Amino acid sequence: MAPYSLAWLHHHSCGTTYVVIEMNRAVIVGAGVGGLTTAIALRAIGWDVSIFERWPRIVGEGTALGIHPDAQAGLAGLGLGEILRERTVPYRRAGVRTPDGRRLAGLPLERIERRGGAPVRMLSRVSLIEMLVQQVDPATISTGVEITDPSALRADYDLVVGADGVRSAVRQAFFTGTTGPRYAGIVAWRGAIKGFEPQDYGETWGRGQMFGMTPQAPGVTNWYAPVRTPEGVRESLDDLRARFADWHDPIPRVLAAAEEGAVLRHEVYELAPPLASYVTGNVALIGDAAHAMAPALGQGACQALLDAVELAACLRAHPGDVAQALLSYDARRRPAAQRLVAASRWMTGLAVAGRLTGPRNALMRLLPL
Repeated sequence: MAPYSLAWLHHHSCGTTYVVIEMNRAVIVGAGVGGLTTAIALRAIGWDVSIFERWPRIVGEGTALGIHPDAQAGLAGLGLGEILRERTVPYRRAGVRTPDGRRLAGLPLERIERRGGAPVRMLSRVSLIEMLVQQVDPATISTGVEITDPSALRADYDLVVGADGVRSAVRQAFFTGTTGPRYAGIVAWRGAIKGFEPQDYGETWGRGQMFGMTPQAPGVTNWYAPVRTPEGVRESLDDLRARFADWHDPIPRVLAAAEEGAVLRHEVYELAPPLASYVTGNVALIGDAAHAMAPALGQGACQALLDAVELAACLRAHPGDVAQALLSYDARRRPAAQRLVAASRWMTGLAVAGRLTGPRNALMRLLPL
């Protein structure tokens, strides 16, 4: 039975008269950054929302995320601007170095702040998920739900949103073609160090691997190390330390302080070839389900946030016409997201560019310091 709202019509001597209006119903598959933000955005425009998450709890695993100015504006539009500022630290200056410590260039953080009117702000994925979950009615979230027949959702809801990651069951059920996960040739290692703040944040680019450090919270430094690794090969934390043993300080010290149980490791997958559309009928894809990308630009979470906000904006602009709203969403989000996917793939290749060290370093020197 669909939920209803009571709309007041008029009052007279016999009492108050109401009319029953059926609310639009949406189901969101996946309770990550994109799914939770979509739930908040849809609820704000009057939709009834249900969320299905396959894990037995909402998973907040992860280290630092960078929230760019456009994604900050999207969250502010949902009333989350102040709490975002309270939970984040600004990331304003960082450089790119060679393994021996020589400076190549600056990362374009100042340019991002100048153009966007705000600095990139950093927080842990755990903190962002906690912030979003607090804005969602717990009664609307069902965990431990494996979607075995996505087609049934299409008939039961006005809108189906696939926010279920690179191996999306929603995408597999409703979108034809050969698009699917493709190993990017990279294993991403991540961790955080408490009580340590380096003199210089940024990235060090080497042959087949790179190492980066950013702020995550006061007194907490986030580190990450994408390394070229054949698919299926399992390296240990000691293997990772050996890769970077002769790189400039403080990289070996940071890895020496890393604790085995607190370090995350995952193979990086992209979607290829790019989807021809993010929508079909009353089904829409957001986040990694639509455009999983390599990690070089640090834009995965931001793009999921922007997908969610834009989807709700298009539904608000086309009340009563979900199909048209989704076509508008696709036209507005797909070109922008796919440009970033291509740019991120290019930057990842540049940062861990095998034998292209000489040309790569010469190109980096052309970037503004």
